[in-house]
Amino acid sequence: MEKLLVVMVMLASCCAETRDLTGKVFVFPKETSQDHVKLLTPKTSFGAVTVCLRFLTDLTRNYGLFSVATPASSNEFVLFKLNTDGAISVQTRNGGTHFLSLSFPPNSWHTLCSTWNSANGIGQLWVDGKPTIKRIVHSGRPISGKLITILGQEQDTYGGGFDASQSFIGMISRLHMWDYVLSPSEIRRYEVESNFTPGNVFNWRALDFEITGNIFVDDEVM
Repeated sequence: MEKLLVVMVMLASCCAETRDLTGKVFVFPKETSQDHVKLLTPKTSFGAVTVCLRFLTDLTRNYGLFSVATPASSNEFVLFKLNTDGAISVQTRNGGTHFLSLSFPPNSWHTLCSTWNSANGIGQLWVDGKPTIKRIVHSGRPISGKLITILGQEQDTYGGGFDASQSFIGMISRLHMWDYVLSPSEIRRYEVESNFTPGNVFNWRALDFEITGNIFVDDEVM
């Protein structure tokens, strides 16, 4: 029985691989408390963060886009869309804030970049190339520890605790993460895909990832 269980767990989780995903998307086709993409990096310390990605969905409820946890905190860095119209929650080290009055029409591609600096706690979003105001997210110690980074779910425990009612349904592409705050000009270059510096933590052109469940890599359709 134990051997059968081990085989089932192995089948449920795709082996880690490194791929150039240029022109590709992750497809999250259903509501689930299990299916997710895990991103892999050897880096374990971050005094600052920039995450950029593109996504498309028809959801109007809450959903998790990007979730980083360590053994010390399940909310080291989280991007979470609230069912409140036009609100994104950014959480770091179990602190956080809401960015309001944003526009996310359904069934349209949106570009989202989020920056945070642990030294002063300042965070900012860029949505479809437009900057928000700057807010205090959380200041203090840098993110430190072995990361588990998840796409399409929000971690309530280290590597788990997923809630189907908060799972993402749609497509995610062009994800990059840096361990510093990108300049506005560099974010604009990312937005138009013009000679920007790829992420030094996660790089869509050389992404290390594991897929668990029924999530697919497919061609990107603009």
